[in-house]
Amino acid sequence: MAKKAARKSSSQKSKASKAKKQKSLGIRGWVTRVALGLVAFVVGLVILFSVVNPPVTHTIWSEWRRLGKVERDWVPIEEISPIMARAVVAAEDANFCQHWGFDVEAIRDALEDGGSRGASTLTQQVVKNVFLWQGRSWVRKALETSITPVVEVFWSKQRILEVYLNVAETGQGVFGVEAAAQGYFRVPAARLSPVQAARIAAILPSPRNRSVTDPSVRTRRRAAAILDGAATIRADGRADCFED
Repeated sequence: MAKKAARKSSSQKSKASKAKKQKSLGIRGWVTRVALGLVAFVVGLVILFSVVNPPVTHTIWSEWRRLGKVERDWVPIEEISPIMARAVVAAEDANFCQHWGFDVEAIRDALEDGGSRGASTLTQQVVKNVFLWQGRSWVRKALETSITPVVEVFWSKQRILEVYLNVAETGQGVFGVEAAAQGYFRVPAARLSPVQAARIAAILPSPRNRSVTDPSVRTRRRAAAILDGAATIRADGRADCFED
């Protein structure tokens, strides 16, 4: 009887262990399917937005909820002054045409400075603005780092810049360079002067705290430096990837 009871107990333990293992495999399989589904969704969205303009971003939606309205007018890159495009690249990512989403040199310089300045490329900023949210969490940064190479694979450099020029925050409740040009200078983005373009580019790191129409001495100096940078990248070929 004792041996029979022992065999029965052993059999029950074996069944319980097998059931537990099957449950674990089931959970693992479910998690894998969900993860693969999310990856497929993100890749599909990246491919879609390579030809379709993103209807809204998290930041635009958040500002609309906070302010009750936002100013935004999407225009193709062909209807944006070339100096505006060059000014933004000179201000935010001078090596835009030379990297595949991450500027290693800028990252190294930022680390040497103790992280006091940013090293995000235009591609990373587009990923953050279009697919993610603002903030400094490690989760958001990890997602940004994962999605950035995908965007570089499926989007042209011109498309990345076009989207950036249309979704970047350019003032309190103002998004994109067309809305900025119309709101600040009463001209379309296609007719922005070099100085006007440089001033818009100069406020991009902090558009809610800097003024385009009443720039501080620091903003004026930054705009002047951006004009020089825009001329430099045009002369040395670093603007070739987004200009015809």
